[in-house]
Amino acid sequence: MASKKTLVLGSSTNPSRYSHLAVRKLVQYGHEVIAVGRKPGQILSVEIQTGMPPAEGVDTVTLYLNPVNQCPFHDYILGLKPRRIIFNPGTENPELKSLAEAAGIETLAACTLVMLSTGIY
Repeated sequence: MASKKTLVLGSSTNPSRYSHLAVRKLVQYGHEVIAVGRKPGQILSVEIQTGMPPAEGVDTVTLYLNPVNQCPFHDYILGLKPRRIIFNPGTENPELKSLAEAAGIETLAACTLVMLSTGIY
């Protein structure tokens, strides 16, 4: 399976958060991970960056922010030109979905953890 560079938006150092589990699983499955969160920290070997760090070659953006908190990131996410955006449960955002689709970006309402464990990531 080819590595898919993935930006995890809403990353947290809290091990009980799904974003934390997603970063761990993505690393475990051999994907390059860019973790972006509110507070700096680390998950395994991945530094959590804050703000809107520049990134190139992003295949997937997986969201762990609610739609209200996603708003400031719309242009950033679209500017990364990912192949797809995964809206994890609770992050569904019709506005971002339509902006992404208009830009030719695939959108999925899915769970990154389930996709990884079932081999459809």
